[in-house]
Amino acid sequence: MATYSVSVALTGSGGAGAMTAGQILLDSASKAGFFGLMTRSMGPQIRGGEAAALVRISSVPISSLDDHYDLLVAFDWGNITRFAAELPLSRDSLILADPEQGDIPEAVARHGARVAELPLKALAGTIPGARANMVGLGAVAALIGLPIDSLIAVLTVQLGRKGEEALAASTEAVRAGARAAATLPALPKLPEAAPHDGQRWNISGNEAAGLGALKGGIKFVAAYPITPATEILEWMAPALEKTGGTLVQAEDELASINMVIGGSFAGLPSLTATSGPGLSLMIESLGLAVASETPLVVIDVMRGGPSTGIPTKSEQSDLNIAAFGLHGDAPHLVVAPNSATDCLSATQWSVYLAEALQTPAIVLSDQAMGQSRVIIDKPADSPYVASRLVAPAGDGQYRRYALTDSGISPMAIPGTPGSNYVADGLEHNEKGTPSSQAGDHLAQLDKRSRKLDSFDYGDNWADIEGDGDIAVITWGSVTGPVREALARARARGQKVKLISLRLILPALPGKMEQALAGVGRVLVVEQTHSQQFAKFLRGHYTLPAEVSVFNRPGPLPIRPGEILTRLAAWE
Repeated sequence: MATYSVSVALTGSGGAGAMTAGQILLDSASKAGFFGLMTRSMGPQIRGGEAAALVRISSVPISSLDDHYDLLVAFDWGNITRFAAELPLSRDSLILADPEQGDIPEAVARHGARVAELPLKALAGTIPGARANMVGLGAVAALIGLPIDSLIAVLTVQLGRKGEEALAASTEAVRAGARAAATLPALPKLPEAAPHDGQRWNISGNEAAGLGALKGGIKFVAAYPITPATEILEWMAPALEKTGGTLVQAEDELASINMVIGGSFAGLPSLTATSGPGLSLMIESLGLAVASETPLVVIDVMRGGPSTGIPTKSEQSDLNIAAFGLHGDAPHLVVAPNSATDCLSATQWSVYLAEALQTPAIVLSDQAMGQSRVIIDKPADSPYVASRLVAPAGDGQYRRYALTDSGISPMAIPGTPGSNYVADGLEHNEKGTPSSQAGDHLAQLDKRSRKLDSFDYGDNWADIEGDGDIAVITWGSVTGPVREALARARARGQKVKLISLRLILPALPGKMEQALAGVGRVLVVEQTHSQQFAKFLRGHYTLPAEVSVFNRPGPLPIRPGEILTRLAAWE
């Protein structure tokens, strides 16, 4: 990027305070006027194990990790070999190691980064009640040029409720770390932060998705906790209550999806949130929602699979089940936000689409977006609010599944006089009466497809940026590193177009044809092992003759420099 940023990795075993320090660092960056991103790496253990807070601070908005970390602070070396591959360093990087913690593991030392000793534990021991992670935090701030006053201000808010002694200990530990940094090797400093209007947000992708759901009009949520989607439910529970809605923790994913179908049938815009294993359990009921034309939203915060997989790591490998997992011909919506910020607007749009088209919408987020925290400018308001075509009182001749030109037919709320109907999973005629006749089956299949295929999705279907003979097609959280790679490519004179799909299903061949006009070569970038996205594109769109695929499964994130290397081969 043209604007300087700094990347810091704070590592330690569970309980060392790496995550707390990372969150305070991000909050302090926001307080000082910077933008930022914090992701986390940890094992699937309930308690203990490895942990790393991965923070990037910049003077411009960012949605991607950088190619390497400028600074690694190890509060201890416990279990770091489990995720050392996720911590790329360069020879210019600096490792701060506490000599009491022993030698640097080879998995970290192999990068050849500079090393400096910082006696974190010993310094903390000189201050009653202090902890090593606060000493490290002060050293980080001093090394990267983050104002210590910003750290102290954040600590005052976050630790004030623990009492004056706890706050004083942490404050003195931060100052001790900052003083110790004066003896350490130098790092490039952050530039002076640009002034702003104080409207910036510090939000996670999961919180953004929950807020988007509320803004879209969701009034009922039923769900079962599952990593990495649980924070959506934790955030929505009190927020729904304030807006007149209800959240129910169901006994499992089967119960939650069926409760959501019932809530929507009763007239309330409804939602559930889950991850891949939960989505697998919901598939049969999603087919019921398609057949009965009952709108609902499922947010799938993807993680590594198959089966239980890697609950705390990110991957995009639920694409196939989201697009193709329902049995029979079951047209439905699949929407993919492409950043933590976009989790808000994409989820809000999905609620609107589900209600307008009376069909399930699956929102494919992932751990990389959902559990990341970002500092962003306050997003613009979106106009998309749930609006369902509702049937008025009738004369007893109500046809719930009438064959309209748009494919959308008025949906009666239970209790509406003269508008009773049967909603089940059996094929039916226009009134909803079960039917096995070929004519009724074909007519209803056409109806369910027509309403999705003929709808005007506008420009929301994809983010299209730039121009040139080369296009990079991607989706979801991989859009962040692709965007940054293309900015670097354009800075060196290479013309490249970005196409980041937000609407996965239904496919829009006409829109893609327009987006690919003048493009002769395509690079597809995705985080799966089997090239699910590339195969999806080939199955639904006409691509140029020359297509290259850069794919890798989780947990290693795809970084901008790797994409730039692929593009350099076409220069």
